[in-house]
Amino acid sequence: MKLRLFGMSKVIYLAIYLLVMVFPLYWIVITSLKPQKDIFSFPLKYWPERLTLDNYIHIFKISKFHIYIGNSLLVAITSAIIVLVIAILSAYVLARFKFRGHRQIMLAFFATQMLPGFVALAPLYLMMSNMGLINNRISLVLMYTVGLIPFSTIMLRGFFERIPSSLEEAAMIDGCSRWTALVRIIIPVMLPGIASTFIFAFVQNWNELFLAVMFIDNDALKTLPVAMNSFILKFDVDWGAMSAGAVLSIIPTILLFAFAQRFIVEGLTQGAEKG
Repeated sequence: MKLRLFGMSKVIYLAIYLLVMVFPLYWIVITSLKPQKDIFSFPLKYWPERLTLDNYIHIFKISKFHIYIGNSLLVAITSAIIVLVIAILSAYVLARFKFRGHRQIMLAFFATQMLPGFVALAPLYLMMSNMGLINNRISLVLMYTVGLIPFSTIMLRGFFERIPSSLEEAAMIDGCSRWTALVRIIIPVMLPGIASTFIFAFVQNWNELFLAVMFIDNDALKTLPVAMNSFILKFDVDWGAMSAGAVLSIIPTILLFAFAQRFIVEGLTQGAEKG
């Protein structure tokens, strides 16, 4: 009897937890599909009488929303790929070799995660201005890449340390160079960790607002978070447009997680087995 009650309590708890987690997403989607007059109706309508795509049409009419999405995709994907390449190489070196300064480099990587970004904002802005990169998407790619390399390296180093070095040693005995062993033997085994790191970097870049606001003023170069921020007016918020934009901004991350779900699950399983 006690076991049944315990099992029922777990189911009830998980159901409540799922409801709390899913309801905000449901509310954003429903708000984006409501006519403007129904958004502020009282009492609240949890399911509107009429669904409409007016808010989605509206955001493309009042702004260059397709351009903002393209800018965000370009910056987020480019930076994530560069981060991944650099982090794979640096993590491999830190995981496989011991050298003078090894410990200090790891401490420096951890220390960078403790510093708030706004501390370096003024010198970064001056540096980008002197390089002529204000109102240039290259500045965002550079800043995002530099900011994500330390944590991405730490993530991948943990995955490298789970892979026995005997794998590449056996490959080198068979005639492979260390580089060939890394590319052909280790990286395929590392796919779950690589996928997790890419998703982490992409999501961070996709959602970043602070640097995008500081470095980009040109409307044609703005990213999606900056466009979303423009829906917050001085004395009002365009909730219909905001909700529609939020739904569109969520879709790429959902698709990315759905595509890479198998790799993420494999990565978690490998970590559990090694533990």
